[in-house]
Amino acid sequence: MRKFSKFEDTLWYATAPDAPKTVPLEGVVKADVCIVGAGYSGLTTALELARKGVSVVVLDREEIGFGGSGRNAGHCTPTFTHFSLPELRKHMGAPWADRLIPRQTRANDKVTEMISRYGIDCEWEQNGYVQGALFPSHLKTLRGQMDSYNAVGARTRMLDRDEVHAVTGSSRFYGGWLHEEAGGLNALAYARGLGRAVQQEGGVIYTGTSVTGCDREGRAWVVKSARGSVRAEKVIYTTGAYTVAGWPKLDQTYRIMRVFVAATQPLSAASQAVVLPKRTTIQDGRGDIYVYKYNRENRIVASMFPMGARGRDPNLTRKILSARLKWLHPELREELRWDYFWYGDLDMQRRTVPRLYGLAPGVVAMTGLSGRGVPTGSMIGGILSDWAMGVAEQDLDLKLEPLSCQPLYMSLAPQAALRSYRLRDNLRAKIQKAPLPPFA
Repeated sequence: MRKFSKFEDTLWYATAPDAPKTVPLEGVVKADVCIVGAGYSGLTTALELARKGVSVVVLDREEIGFGGSGRNAGHCTPTFTHFSLPELRKHMGAPWADRLIPRQTRANDKVTEMISRYGIDCEWEQNGYVQGALFPSHLKTLRGQMDSYNAVGARTRMLDRDEVHAVTGSSRFYGGWLHEEAGGLNALAYARGLGRAVQQEGGVIYTGTSVTGCDREGRAWVVKSARGSVRAEKVIYTTGAYTVAGWPKLDQTYRIMRVFVAATQPLSAASQAVVLPKRTTIQDGRGDIYVYKYNRENRIVASMFPMGARGRDPNLTRKILSARLKWLHPELREELRWDYFWYGDLDMQRRTVPRLYGLAPGVVAMTGLSGRGVPTGSMIGGILSDWAMGVAEQDLDLKLEPLSCQPLYMSLAPQAALRSYRLRDNLRAKIQKAPLPPFA
């Protein structure tokens, strides 16, 4: 059985409000819908259903937000991870892409609505997201992103060199793309707030409950655990990269890609004036990405993907994180101390968009958030609740597919892609006489 990294190491665990009270499942419980997985996807689905008067039970092996929902870096940028919108339309086809795109690009409206409606204390700041250009030719790509996202109603714009410096505090960029609707939050506080909202609407959450199987008994499905069971008409699995048993081969629908996140000490006022003075989230624009933002305590929260010793050697990794941040912000004089360092797992698959699997009549699963967990997990509840409410398969906003396993090469492909992006960007910088960041 897979072992997950320590949840208690995360900044969010140290700073989030307490979790709502839950207990393990004991005995037999009945519900209209049983959801396995108390992360963003499962909780937003439960919330949508409970608000419509559907009786819903959520089960989780650990605790609310234990998986990617409580470990992610807290960025909430309503875009797609890998594909441009034209590429997404080509890969998904009609009508699926044209249905999913509005869901994803308006996801932050959903996040804002839930936070406001339920008073979720999660450090929500909607100060935008900047993708920088570290070499001149990248500006053309960013203009294409601006045009395609603005065409579907997003509020984005290009920044020239002076503007991107004013917004980010970095003089390294030739320009950038600003998504004005993006935001950031305390990842675990948001998950726990959603759990509290589910309970407020009448949903029931059981934690410390490992699902051992799901069997048909008459007209109901029985979701089993060691000390109890849930009888339900419909079952939804939303366990993502933290799937452990529950349904045969569900954990083979994706391959794990690890990410690490780190947080500094609270920075001084002088440092805040030269590093993200507008408190935006920033992605440095390289394919081998470096992303960072502030939390409520004015700590920089940064994330990267492991590569070689980076990510495995904590001391070297902290050195790389500091060197990159100080290179991007040469005016930063404060010595950096990375007080928190933790890992999370992504459920990667080839298309990098969520996949909705029909496991059996009345049973579905969703995996493959692939790194846009906050906005995607927040909007996906609307699609899964539509399915549970009986919306016809052809009218859903995700195509219902038979369960399919990811090929073995996907265990290596994401890392290989990162290395190729790194080489590509280094070559472009050399050709265009642009400086390279340290450890590039």
